This record gives sequence, structure tokens and C-alpha cells, in this order.
Amino acid sequence: MAKKDNAPAKTNAARLLDAAAVPYELIPYEVDESDLAAQHVADQLGEDIEQVFKTLVLRGDRNGFFVCVIPGNFEVDLKVAAQISGNKSCEMLHVRELLPTTGYIRGGCSPIGMKKPFPTFIHESALLYDYIYVSAGQRGLQLKIAPQALIDFVGASIYPL
Repeated sequence: MAKKDNAPAKTNAARLLDAAAVPYELIPYEVDESDLAAQHVADQLGEDIEQVFKTLVLRGDRNGFFVCVIPGNFEVDLKVAAQISGNKSCEMLHVRELLPTTGYIRGGCSPIGMKKPFPTFIHESALLYDYIYVSAGQRGLQLKIAPQALIDFVGASIYPL
């Protein structure tokens, strides 16, 4: 099947969703290398920041790496994140460790298609929407996806992060 003109190139995350017949849309946006914040992405998409989710990778003291997917205007509560992941404490993964651990770079980290599957926790507010946005696995490209489809695909748990 030929690619449509101006259609964004498929990422690994998109190919994995295709293989599982999970519906989604690839939505491109203009990247500002000096502003990788979720608010910039939301502004570019013309969407509310509450529907643009960011993917954070953390390291727990007992259970290793895990992923939190939270609204772009939220900060992860490390105490809650540690508790829900079965850890006593946790910390954000340092940006220099992100690529070797996940296969993704800052501003392009998708909860789909990391090098290894990690326990994933998605903020409960995702269920308030018909669709949310998460990174498609590269800067400048978002996945528009039904929250339950994402939850089911990555085997995520819902928690009030």
C-alpha cells in the first residue's frame, strides 16, 4: 500500500499498534528543540494540556524500572509512584539513561515499544477522554489513541499518580 502524500513515517510504536489492529492516528507537530515541554505539544496540536500525556521512566529501589504516563500539566508524585509500583522509593531516570534503557530520547519517549516491557501506570484522568495523545516514539509525532486501547495494549494499570 502506497504511503499518502505528507503522511508521517510510521514509527516502531505505530507498527506495533498496526500489527495488533489497535486503532490510532499519527499526528505530526512542529518541534522546538529549546522547548520539549508538553504544553508546547498541546499548543501545536490545538488540544487541552490535560489530554496530552507525557511518558516518564522511573527506577524503583526494589523492582527496577517502571513507566508513568501522566497529563502534560502534572508532575509525578514520587511517593505515590513508589507505592503503586511496589517500591519503597523511586527516582526519575536520568536523561542520559533514557535511550539505552528504553530506545527513546527525551521528548520522544512512547509508552509503546520500549526495548523491554516495563510495568506501566497511566493516570486515571485518561479515562475521562475519548482519546488522548502520547508520543509516537519520536519528536514531532504524537499518537492519538483511545485511553482504554492504550491501557489494554501496554497492560497498564490505572492509578491516581
